[in-house]
Amino acid sequence: MTADNRGGARLKQVFICRQCGRESAKWLGQCPSCESWNSFETVTVDRRSSRSSSVVGARPEALASVSLDSSPRMSLGVTEFDRVLGGGLVPGSLVLLGGEPGIGKSTLLLQVCSQVARDHGTVVYVSGEESPQQVRLRAERLRVSGERILLLAETDLDAILQHLEAAAPMLVVVDSIQTMSLDGVTGAPGSLSQVRECTLALMRFAKQRTVSVLLAGHVTKEGAIAGPGTLEHIVDVVLYMEGERHSAYRLVRGVKNRFGSTDELGVFEMVAHGLVEVENASLVFTGGKGHAIGSVIVPVLEGSRPLLVEIQALTTPAGFGPPRRVANGFDVNRLLLIAAVLTKRARMRLSDQDVIVNVTGGLRIAEPAADLGVALAIVSSLRDRAITPGLVVFGELGLGGEVRGVSQPVRRLGEAGRLGFSGCVLPAESKLGAADGQGLQLLKVSSLSQAVARAFERDGGPSGEPAD
Repeated sequence: MTADNRGGARLKQVFICRQCGRESAKWLGQCPSCESWNSFETVTVDRRSSRSSSVVGARPEALASVSLDSSPRMSLGVTEFDRVLGGGLVPGSLVLLGGEPGIGKSTLLLQVCSQVARDHGTVVYVSGEESPQQVRLRAERLRVSGERILLLAETDLDAILQHLEAAAPMLVVVDSIQTMSLDGVTGAPGSLSQVRECTLALMRFAKQRTVSVLLAGHVTKEGAIAGPGTLEHIVDVVLYMEGERHSAYRLVRGVKNRFGSTDELGVFEMVAHGLVEVENASLVFTGGKGHAIGSVIVPVLEGSRPLLVEIQALTTPAGFGPPRRVANGFDVNRLLLIAAVLTKRARMRLSDQDVIVNVTGGLRIAEPAADLGVALAIVSSLRDRAITPGLVVFGELGLGGEVRGVSQPVRRLGEAGRLGFSGCVLPAESKLGAADGQGLQLLKVSSLSQAVARAFERDGGPSGEPAD
């Protein structure tokens, strides 16, 4: 530990874990709190200029006297983005949008600025990475007029806050938080101390002025937002923007939301003039109606949104060595479970087969409702035979080979019926009313073996039944 003697031990050198923010007087190989390795970095702290501990204008008040009146959410004019936020921005909220460089964060934020400026009022766009001319060129490409959008190319947060006080905007966008710096805080822009203190300063501004602030943040090669791990704890909402480099589609999903669900998903398509909302997202994740061998269409739920996704499976002889299980967009541990149940309960020989499962469109499926679809896709590839055309499949698979019910079957059936599918293999225990079948032929099954038999009936057979 070192100190500046001239400053009366004002400066102190500490070690901070960049994952969880734990402080230590000495360097540690492994963090005792989050157990991450080689995560401690040296930070020089100014004891007498601790901005994070100063709260201006805050006074204690009786809980019973706190007003329950709240301003309504502010719609951003971008339906897919509003959906992920839970219906719009809560006034005074601090939102962090993370993503890889070049994924489209700045494009999306500039389009949001345009809509908010048109519908609500003044917006301040703070750019720490681009010059005003570069931002203007991008705005021209995106067909953003720039009316009521104030552009501020600055990285000194003290100066930025002064401009924000004078402008009194409806929305503030900071692109990006890793380029901001504060006087009196040690470290270069992007360092742990600078990112943390700048975020805290913006949080205080947002809460005191009831102005929503959107922050753009870079991610590391591990996929985490660059900066201290406490950054995600400071902000109110954390969103991630994802997408394959070779694909035009971008997904925005929430991982933290103090004001709504984190299960929602926004889908965009990158075109020449920016990001376009994809209203019929099911068409993005389905290449057809599952007519190909090893292909099954599964209705899944992303929050309140039903989506049809195509699950593909491929089985090939393993040759030398143990068989492999590979999954893209699906939990590999769940794939191991499904393969074991197929071997034990459905008498499928997979011990000498490599099994590869892929979810098309770059989507990741976490809910167990896709179990039955994955199992039938594997059987289809193993038999080299497609399932009955026009079918969708959903259901959770148990270790005993039983097919368990899942939530909201009516919404799943509704999405399948809307896109022209003719039938559905679903759990027998699904509680459906007379009109809940959505015009689909319902093939109810209670076991995996029964599901395999029903899915490969070429015409649906006499076993099809209407909704109860």
